[in-house]
Amino acid sequence: MIEKRITRITGIGSALVDILINESDQFLTNLGKEKGGMTLVEDKDIGQILAQTIHTPVIVPGGAACNTIVGVGNLGGDARFIGRRGNDDYGSAFEKQIIKCNVEPIVSISDSPTGKVLSVITPDAQRSMFTFLGASTELDPKLIFLDMFKDTAISMIEGYLLFNKDLMMAAIKAARAAGSLIALDLASFEVVNASRDILEDIIKDFVDILIANEDEAKAYTGCEDEQKAIGIMSQHVTYAVLKLGKRGSCVSHNDTITRIKAQSGNDPIDTTGAGDLWAAGFLFGIAHGFSIEKSGQIASACGYEVCQIMGAQLPCDAWTRIKKLI
Repeated sequence: MIEKRITRITGIGSALVDILINESDQFLTNLGKEKGGMTLVEDKDIGQILAQTIHTPVIVPGGAACNTIVGVGNLGGDARFIGRRGNDDYGSAFEKQIIKCNVEPIVSISDSPTGKVLSVITPDAQRSMFTFLGASTELDPKLIFLDMFKDTAISMIEGYLLFNKDLMMAAIKAARAAGSLIALDLASFEVVNASRDILEDIIKDFVDILIANEDEAKAYTGCEDEQKAIGIMSQHVTYAVLKLGKRGSCVSHNDTITRIKAQSGNDPIDTTGAGDLWAAGFLFGIAHGFSIEKSGQIASACGYEVCQIMGAQLPCDAWTRIKKLI
């Protein structure tokens, strides 16, 4: 009897609702905020900012790991997400929407409000984010069990969990005990710099797939040279991925570096979730046993398509185009 290949990808991270609005540079100036930054705010602050816009916001599930797992689900993959939400309308909508995207939710409920990220998108497609983490920060190591990662090929650990070492280690150890590979996306150069004291040991001892963009790779390796950076990234992992934006990506595996071209086409409208969706395509391919080239091609298509819309939730026609590559 031929055993069925395990292809499930389980993600753990912040259960956030993305609230997206198109606004002018002047809107940010009036708020006293610099373009492109991320500001931690209270729930009421998001309401006050929304009260100042005349545009109707787009509201979709968010959070880095969630975006990736929703992408896997929409590709037709076996997808599961672990997080914590509030007992409110935003939280209920979050869970219902990821279920519609073929994702199995393991989402505990808190009395705190659901976390939110308000992204103000200016005409140059840059995002300026106002983040209220809310219930998402209350995901506790005691809530993590081995069974959550049962029958999982790859566990996607959100880089932001590095801010909660106990939670990250609980997730990694449960996933590893369940027989899963560990994928870590470094999330941001700020995360890398803030967690340097633990990051190297975690990567060396537990991580199989390491994903970073140029800024994150530079922060982790100290190298601006791409070849040197990916060489250092690949020292302790099976797959090292360096995302290069419009220039595509590099994947190091078995001492071989494969260059993946970015998909060409229209200029980006909004880059929300581009890296997250890239990871969805790549991990989907690896979990299904595809070549690095094919996995990278699917990843590039996911990254391109999400830049053509507001937010990280692709419409059906985009997924139809991407699935032709599978």
